[in-house]
Amino acid sequence: MNKIKIILVSALCIIMFNGCAQNVALVGPAYSFVSTGSIYHAGLTYSSGEAINQLTGKTPTENLKDILVLKNDDTEFAKLIKKRVKEVRKKLNLTNQ
Repeated sequence: MNKIKIILVSALCIIMFNGCAQNVALVGPAYSFVSTGSIYHAGLTYSSGEAINQLTGKTPTENLKDILVLKNDDTEFAKLIKKRVKEVRKKLNLTNQ
């Protein structure tokens, strides 16, 4: 009974305080900790994300989006890879719905 109560209170707190912090900042490290059970892996995930954020001023996801945008000075190989990544993402999104 106590475990159910703790889970419900935790879920309620997460829902209530959802806008208080950056949502994605702790999801990755929390998932790493739950899936691997290693606090070191979770700490490394969180600290590397924060380091990238401080160095570039962008989150790792924003950096990845910027990399995948086609540019005029890209090589043919880079354009091909970016095009293929977009096609695969579209196919994956269609199958998930």
